[in-house]
Parts: sequence; C-alpha cells; structure tokens
Amino acid sequence: MLTVDFTRFPLAPGDRVLDLGCGAGRHAFECYRRGAQVVALDQNGEEIREVAKWFAAMKEAGEAPAGATATAMEGNALALPFPDESFDVVIISEVMEHIPDDKGVLAEMVRVLKPGGRIAITVPRYGPEKVCWSLSDAYHEVEGGHIRIYKADELLAKIREAGLKPYGTHHAHALHSPYWWLKCAFGVDNDKVLPVRAYHKLLVWDIMKKPLVTRVAEQALNPLIGKSFVAYATKPHLPALAGTEAEAAATAADATTDATGAGTK
Repeated sequence: MLTVDFTRFPLAPGDRVLDLGCGAGRHAFECYRRGAQVVALDQNGEEIREVAKWFAAMKEAGEAPAGATATAMEGNALALPFPDESFDVVIISEVMEHIPDDKGVLAEMVRVLKPGGRIAITVPRYGPEKVCWSLSDAYHEVEGGHIRIYKADELLAKIREAGLKPYGTHHAHALHSPYWWLKCAFGVDNDKVLPVRAYHKLLVWDIMKKPLVTRVAEQALNPLIGKSFVAYATKPHLPALAGTEAEAAATAADATTDATGAGTK
C-alpha cells in the first residue's frame, strides 16, 4: 500500500533515492522495482534486517531491472551518514509526526538532496488524526508514538522555511480512516472485536484484489477523510553567489579606472 503517488512523483532509472524512516520498506521496494538506486534507512534494526531480506529476495526473483541497487541500513534521521547532495530523491512517509526536532530532519533531508532534486513527505492528516486522538489516549501516548498533528498549511510552511519549493499535494487512504477510528473506539490493542475484525478483512480484500468499486470510493472520499496528507517539493538550484557578482563588478570598475587614467597621462 503506497502513500506516495508515483504518477505525481516520477522516478527515472538510476535515480539515487533515500527512503528515510523506511519502516517495513513499502516505498523502497517500489523505487527498487522502478530501477532506482535505493537506500532504505531506519533506526529500527529489526525492520532494517527484514527490508534487507526482501531486497535480496526481489533481486533473486528478478523483480528489479538491471542497474537498480538496494541497500538497507540503520541510521539517525537527524545525523544522516551521507555527504551533501548525495540523492536525487528523498521520501519520508509517516515519520515526521514521531520526531520532536522535525525542522532538524527537514534540514538534513535538504542537505543530502541535490539541487533540482525532489522530496515526498507524508504525514497523518489533521482531521482524521484529531478524531483518533479524541477517541484514544493510547493511540498516541506511547513510546515512539505521534507527538503532533500537522495542519497542511503548517507543514507546507516548514517545507518552505527549510528552503524547499512545494509543487503539489493530495490526500490518500480514505478507507483506512474508519478502521483507525474503530480501533481507537474499541481499544487500539483490541483486534478481536467484531467491527474491527470485519473492517480489517475489508481492507485486506481491497489491498489484495484492488476492486474497481473500492478504488472509485476511495478516490471520491480522499479529499474528505483521506488518512494521509502528501506533499511534494523540489530543492531549487542555487542562484549565482553575490560575492562572485561583486568581484566581477569590482574587476570591471578597475578596468574602467585604468583606462581613464591611461588616457589622461
């Protein structure tokens, strides 16, 4: 189940991609299938080991085209172990709501992104997430849980403040909002109650079969109750350095002075 829409966020074969806070690896796997050179990074070592196993299985099964590469590694989002301008693309999906220093994470992503590169950021949407918080403290008051709810304008302002230029937004996973409302209402750890079990079966059926009826329903409901807010942005190319322009102007002025002085001698 992908949150990033790759029709709005296209990849080219050979693009170097960082999936930051990759979790179980869903976006990293898709990038690998599309021919990218993928680095999947997460602080959870157990998940990273599983992602590495899936990368190996995908390679063995021939699911990735020639030239595609995939690496899974542990790392800290606030101190990325990469040089400046290392990646063409950065994806961070359902991660920033967990991190106290979200501005620090944005700064690190901008640092490792090449000028002209693109970032996809997804977070829980304000409205559906607010319902979850209202129904259950246990939903978010856990170690490593959600510490904030982003409003769209707030997230976009932080993206711009970090030096990025947003170019598109949308909502995703409307069918998943009622599932989480049910879990919060009946207890986030109570998966046996009938409404939760029944709705979970519906979601599994939808993911596996992709029937037209649910695809159409979700597209219609996404603007209203989409569970995730997705933003896309680019890192602008840097303008000419002011110092270089000043030096050029000074050189031209010196040349004019020399020419004037030579004419009056």
